[in-house]
Amino acid sequence: MINKLCDSAIDAVNDIPDGATILVGGFSGAGVPDVLISALLEHGAKDLTLVHNNAGNALLGVARLLDAGRVRKMICSFPRSWESHVFEGLYREGKVELECVPQGTLAERLRAGGSGLGGIFTPAGFGTDLARGKEARVIGGRGYIFEHALTGDFSLVKARHADRWGNLQYRMTARNFGPVMCMAAKTTIVEVDDVVPLGMMDPETIVTSGVFVQRVINLKKVTK
Repeated sequence: MINKLCDSAIDAVNDIPDGATILVGGFSGAGVPDVLISALLEHGAKDLTLVHNNAGNALLGVARLLDAGRVRKMICSFPRSWESHVFEGLYREGKVELECVPQGTLAERLRAGGSGLGGIFTPAGFGTDLARGKEARVIGGRGYIFEHALTGDFSLVKARHADRWGNLQYRMTARNFGPVMCMAAKTTIVEVDDVVPLGMMDPETIVTSGVFVQRVINLKKVTK
């Protein structure tokens, strides 16, 4: 019987090793897997590469991992946003690396990784410093640069509902990066507001198929 439900968030993240690349869903406060981030802090993995929309706000979301000294590199679109002082301070001190990626390019690199593609050609960044060292082509009279696909060892994602097979529904903009990050990681761990019985979700409303999900924690039953 397929049952991907975990007893606790700690159990769900306890095999994440030092040096892992972790895809973290959400942006600002929408769709950020805060319970899983708390569990990862308690677990203690370090030297992490995080892929996220931004570099955290105040002491919320991924900023907590940065503040704890667990992050070696950030791959994100908005390293500077409201109250991003944790990342900015670490970056100025040379304690964290940054790879800045346009938001659409970040999403498409993840989608390519989840689809088994080698990468994409995009016009974003052509002729700028972002194109330095990258393959450039003119296609149909327009300049493009090649961006490699992006994958992760683990993804941490928040969804609204799941069943025990790992099929997922999201709430509004909390959907953002979750679906492509589920596809692009070797192991996907999801926290959900509730787990529903099999067959209760209309198949037409399932956004992420359970084939892309390995572990689920139910926030109604799990506190950490």
